[in-house]
Amino acid sequence: MAALETLTVDITNKVATITLNRPEALNSFNSTMRTELVELWGQLRGNDDVNVIVVTGAGDRAFCTGIDRTEAMGEIDLDSDSLDGYVTPFMFDDPGQAMSPKSNELWKPIIVAVNGMACGGAFYLLGEADIIICSETATFFDPHVTYGMTAAFEPIQLLGRMDFGDLMRMSLLGASERISATTALRAGLVTEVVAPGELLARATELAEIVAAAPPLATQGTIRSLWLGRELSRRQALDTAYLLVAQGTSKASLAEGQERFSAGARVEWRLR
Repeated sequence: MAALETLTVDITNKVATITLNRPEALNSFNSTMRTELVELWGQLRGNDDVNVIVVTGAGDRAFCTGIDRTEAMGEIDLDSDSLDGYVTPFMFDDPGQAMSPKSNELWKPIIVAVNGMACGGAFYLLGEADIIICSETATFFDPHVTYGMTAAFEPIQLLGRMDFGDLMRMSLLGASERISATTALRAGLVTEVVAPGELLARATELAEIVAAAPPLATQGTIRSLWLGRELSRRQALDTAYLLVAQGTSKASLAEGQERFSAGARVEWRLR
């Protein structure tokens, strides 16, 4: 894997841990990070040594604060009728477009571990995650409206994952209010809150449990659930036959039957 400027990657026990590595810029994404993420998703998609991906941010101040505005935002020409980047009134070059895993057809499980702030464009990554956990010090907010921009892509990414009332409140209050880890748990944005020093270890523990399952069945399950969110109930159920056929192999069935027949006790914990 080629050297990366804004990310670090570690692959151990079928788990790839990606760290957004711009702590001096609160792990905001610049053009280099966007390019590196797109290339990395493509590499991981075909890497048989990786079954699950964990994404986190360097340092303890922020997971990601969205787009690096010092790079992306120049002076606005108030005399112009158009905004930089707009192709037509209905389409523009979105800085976060196609930088997230599922946008790049990566259907391996994504577990995001949020440390510190997550705001604005960070929701591109959170919106395409499969499991999100956070530390007790994590906070979430969307500052768009505070700074004169419509909040659209980011809250749409969170529809179906987060309570609508909490999502609307976060979108409208902008930078004036931050959601705590406790509120994020209640609102459904995250599934678990842990002590800051335990965050990466817990994310890795979850990832290794998922990585131990047959990857074809795991990816088929993920595609089923995401389709279920986006299609009608009947459409999703009709598609489920195809997904079961594609996501099940004789090898994985034999492995599962062997585990069952052996009577091995699965260690579980109550959440």
